[in-house]
Amino acid sequence: MYKENFSVIGKDVQRVDVADKAFGRVKYTNDISIPGVLHAKLHTSSHAHAMITSIDTSKAWEVIGVHAILTGNDISFLVGPLLADRPILAVNKVRYYGEPVAMVVADTEHHAKQAINLIQVEYEPLPVINSPGQAVKHDAPLIHENLGDYQVQVEGVHAIPNTNIANRTKIRKGNIATAWEKSDVTIETDLSFSPADHAALETRVARVEILPDERVMIYSATQGPFYIKKLFSQFFNLDAGKISVHTPMVGGAFGGKGTVQLEFLAYLASRAVGGKMVKIENSREEDLITSPVHIGLEARVRLGASSDGKLQAAEYEFLFDSGAYSDMGAGMSKAGAVDCTGPYRIDNVTCDSHCVYTNHPYATSFRGFGHNELTFVMERAMDLLAEKLKMDPLELRLTNAIKPGDTTPTQTHLNASNIGDTAACLRKLKKLINWNEGQKIETADGKIRTKGISSFWKTSSTPPNATAGVILTFNRDGSVNLNCAAVEVGQGTKTVLAQLLAEKLKMDMKNIHVTMEVNTQYDPHQWKTVASSTTYLAGRAVIAAGEDVKKQLKNIGSVALKCAPSDLDVANGQIFLKDSPEYGIKIKDVAISYKYPNGNSVGGLIIGEGSHVVRHLTPLDPETGFGKPGPQWTVGAQAVEIEYDPTNFTYKILKAATVLDAGKVINPNAAIGQMRGGMYLGLSWASRESFTFDDAGRVLNPKLRSYDTLRFREAPEYLVDFVETPLVDGPYGARGIGEYGVIGMAGALVNSLSAACHTNLNQLPLTPELIWKKVNKESSNDRI
Repeated sequence: MYKENFSVIGKDVQRVDVADKAFGRVKYTNDISIPGVLHAKLHTSSHAHAMITSIDTSKAWEVIGVHAILTGNDISFLVGPLLADRPILAVNKVRYYGEPVAMVVADTEHHAKQAINLIQVEYEPLPVINSPGQAVKHDAPLIHENLGDYQVQVEGVHAIPNTNIANRTKIRKGNIATAWEKSDVTIETDLSFSPADHAALETRVARVEILPDERVMIYSATQGPFYIKKLFSQFFNLDAGKISVHTPMVGGAFGGKGTVQLEFLAYLASRAVGGKMVKIENSREEDLITSPVHIGLEARVRLGASSDGKLQAAEYEFLFDSGAYSDMGAGMSKAGAVDCTGPYRIDNVTCDSHCVYTNHPYATSFRGFGHNELTFVMERAMDLLAEKLKMDPLELRLTNAIKPGDTTPTQTHLNASNIGDTAACLRKLKKLINWNEGQKIETADGKIRTKGISSFWKTSSTPPNATAGVILTFNRDGSVNLNCAAVEVGQGTKTVLAQLLAEKLKMDMKNIHVTMEVNTQYDPHQWKTVASSTTYLAGRAVIAAGEDVKKQLKNIGSVALKCAPSDLDVANGQIFLKDSPEYGIKIKDVAISYKYPNGNSVGGLIIGEGSHVVRHLTPLDPETGFGKPGPQWTVGAQAVEIEYDPTNFTYKILKAATVLDAGKVINPNAAIGQMRGGMYLGLSWASRESFTFDDAGRVLNPKLRSYDTLRFREAPEYLVDFVETPLVDGPYGARGIGEYGVIGMAGALVNSLSAACHTNLNQLPLTPELIWKKVNKESSNDRI
C-alpha cells in the first residue's frame, strides 16, 4: 500500500526528549516553584457510606496561615464527564472511604495539613455496599437516591433510576435462542476482580490562579488540557476564551489523569482567596484512594460451540464496579460491551453491561479502557471451551479468528483495513513462544512449566467529533517548530509525530523542534491523549499540516525559480525542480519570505496548519447496541510462560510475549518499549495489584508498602513482534499501539496458571493465597 522507501518511518529514531530526561532538565508540574503560592489540603471521609451530621471547622481556623476553609455546602452543583453525579466536596453524605469532605487553604502545606486534622466531622453510618453483585440486589440500599435527576453529559449514558446502576449497555446480535440449540458444547463461568490503582510515578497535582481580568490560569498534570477547559467552561459558566490550561510533560498516567478532579478543587480554592494562586498536590496515599482508581468487575460468560470448535453463541453479564461515582466507569462499561466477544466471529451475541455504584473509591479510565477486563473474561472462557472440546487452545482461537467480511458485536462491517489480521498474529505468536513444545511440561525438580495465550482487540472509544490540530512554523535556519496539544506522558508520542513530519517534508529529524509543553492558549485543540488515538488523530493532522507547508513552499518557490508549483518538490531543506534537482532554493530563504536580488520581498511567513476529526461514528441503539463505536480495531495475541511450584503454590513468570498488528511500525524500538511497558503493567495488575476492603468499605492497603506491585527483579523475559496490515487512513498506515501491551496479559497469565494447577482460576489478582484456596477447595470437592 505504501512504498517502503521511507527515510524516517520504520527507523529506530532517538526520542526527542531523551537528553532532557537523562540530564534531569525536565520540569513536571510539581517541579515548578512559584513564590507566594498558597496550598490546599483535603479532609477526607473516615467512612465509606454515612450521612454527615455536622462539620466543625472552628479549631482549624485557629491555625496560623489559614486563608479559607470550604465544605460541600459552599458548592451548589454536581460534576462528572458522562453523568453529573459527583459533588466536588461531599454534600450531606459521603459515598466512599477517602472522599473529600472539606478543604483548607493556607500559606504552607504544613499549616494546611495541621488545619485539616483539626476539622471535626460527625457521621451517621449507613449500610455499605462492598461489591457490584451486592449493589444490584433488589433490596440493596441506594447510594444515589436522586439518580433519575442527574444531568446526562454525553449521549449514550442510560442510568436506571431507583437502582445502583449508573449506565446500562445492551448488545443484541443474531438469534441467541436458536444459536444455543445449534451448540454441541457449552461452558459457563464467573470471573471477578476488585478495584486497583494506576500507580503512576507522578502523583496528581494542579495549580490555579484567577487573574484580575477574570482569566483563569490552570497548571495541571493531565492527559486532557482541552478537556479541562471544556468542563470548566461548562460547570463554572466561564468564558472558554478566558481559560488557559498549561501542561508540561507528565510523569505517567495510564488513564488516571484523563479525568478532572484536583483542578476543580484548586479553582474553588483560588476563588475563595481572591484569585491567588493555589496548589493542591496528592500525597501517594491520597492518590491511591481519594483520586479515582482502576475499575473492578464481576462477570458471567456463557459460550456455545459446534463440535468442530466454531463459536455459535455468547452471552455476557458485566457488573463493572465504578465505585461511588460514575466518572469514566460509564464509558468503560460501554466499551466492555461493544467489544465483548474479543477478536472472534460470533454471530449470536447477548451482552448486558452495567456500570454499578458501590461504596468503593470511584473509577476512571485505565490503560485499555474496559478491554483488559473483557479480555480476561473472554480468554478464560475460551480456554475452558477448548478443554471441554479437547481442542488445542491456540487452534480454537485460529478457527474463530475474526476477519474481513465479519461484523463486530455492534454489527460494524469489517475489512482488511479496519480489522487487521488476528490469525497472522496468532501464527507468529505460536512460533515466538515455541507453542509446539507443549503447553505443560513437568521439570526434573517437580515444578511445572506452562504456557497460556490470549487474543485481544480494541477500538478506541472516541467521541464522534474527536479532533486534533497541528501548527507548523519555520525558523530562519529553515528548521520547523511543531506545535500540537498531544501530551507527552512517557509514551514517546512527540517523537513519532516528529518522524511523521520528517518523512512528509523529507527533512532531517534534527531540524524538527517539537514543543513538549501544552498551552491551550496557542496550541490547536485536541480531544485528549488517551485511547491509543494520538498517533492516528494528531498524526493525520501532522501529515495535513505538512501538505499545507509543502504547497506554500512550492508556491513561493515557483516565483523564485520561475516555474509552475507542480514542477517542484521539497526535500533535504530544498525546494527544487523535479526533473533537474540541481536547480533549487533553500527552504530557509523562502520560509520567512523570499528576497529578490533588488531587495524586494515576496510571500511572507510560511505557517502550516492541519487537523483531523474522526468520521462516521454513530451512537449505539439503546436496545440492540447497533452502531459504530470506533474508527478501527487493533488486534493482537499474547502469551505468558510460568514455572509453578505445587508444593507452596508460588510461581515465577518466565516469559511474556506480544504480537501486535501495528499497521505500520513508525519507530520499532519505541514500539517494543511500549509493548514491554504494557506487559509489565498487565502482569503486575493480574498477579499482585488490588485494593483490600474491610466490611466497612475502608481500604486496608492505602500505601505503596501494602499495595503490592511487581518488582523489577520479578520481571520476565519480554518477546515482541509485529504484523503490519496497513490502516488505510492511518498515518503511513499506522494504527495506535499505546494500550495494547496490557490488554491480554491477565488472560494469558490466568490460562497458564490454570493449566499448571489444573484448576479454574477465575479471580484476580493471582496470588499464591488464592491459588492455595482454589486448589484446596477443588480437592475437597473431589473428596466429597
